[in-house]
Amino acid sequence: MIAQTECRRVAIVGIGLIGGSFGLALRREFPTARVVGFDRADVLERALARGAISEAASDIASAVRGSDLVYIALPIGATVDMLPKIAEVADGNTLVTDTGSTKALICQQAQKYFRAGARFLGGHPMAGKEISGIEHADADLFRDSRYALMASENDPDPRVGQFAALLQRIGAEPVWCDAETHDWAVGIVSHLPQLASVALAHVVADETDETGLPLTLAGPGIADMLRLAGSPYDIWRDTCLTNRENIAHALDRLSQAIEYLRTRLASKDLEQEFKTANEIYRALRRVP
Repeated sequence: MIAQTECRRVAIVGIGLIGGSFGLALRREFPTARVVGFDRADVLERALARGAISEAASDIASAVRGSDLVYIALPIGATVDMLPKIAEVADGNTLVTDTGSTKALICQQAQKYFRAGARFLGGHPMAGKEISGIEHADADLFRDSRYALMASENDPDPRVGQFAALLQRIGAEPVWCDAETHDWAVGIVSHLPQLASVALAHVVADETDETGLPLTLAGPGIADMLRLAGSPYDIWRDTCLTNRENIAHALDRLSQAIEYLRTRLASKDLEQEFKTANEIYRALRRVP
């Protein structure tokens, strides 16, 4: 799966933004690989036109059989439903991985069906856009991004190391963790920002009057903060349902932080809060 000759056949199940971007990146790095897509007929037609896949499969069995790698890029609920079907037809040497934004439920379900032969590896690319669909797929989507893998870096299964090397080939940095730790972490750094953006958008909408104020005075700062508010609910529905406790904890922590700021607006006690915020910003931007 590392060398071009070893990446012979890959099945991508779900050719949206993530699946389509993976296909584009894969075909750029491994131009001789067969990249087979499975999705609705109209999506497959657009994926072929964009070059994200080299061929389309009419059913899941024909997509999966004979594949070295099966890449599931579906919503969480659809991924869970697809696992037993894929496990039934996957070859014994196949690596099956997913892209779900929560991992505990998916990995628990995968343990029921992947007991021998084909290996399941939970994954989550920390990359994306606020818009979805094959039309917005980008071969560079994963470049300079983190990619969570539910395994140990020293996993003895060579398929795991080969997939990590493939991710590095397309520009991503593997991060190793367990499913429960992953779900807590993304609750803070991914799911909380999304819901905070939604809440902020609601405040702006509720406060905007018939003259258009304050929205007509909005500048690029609030546009940056509300970028995530452009994400459609159907992308986030399963995430909220399957990570409720961690998201609730994150929202509680945000509420506490906002209350702390509110009670100190008339004082000079906010300097340390700004310093901490500046440090986190620099760390994220990798600014010294």
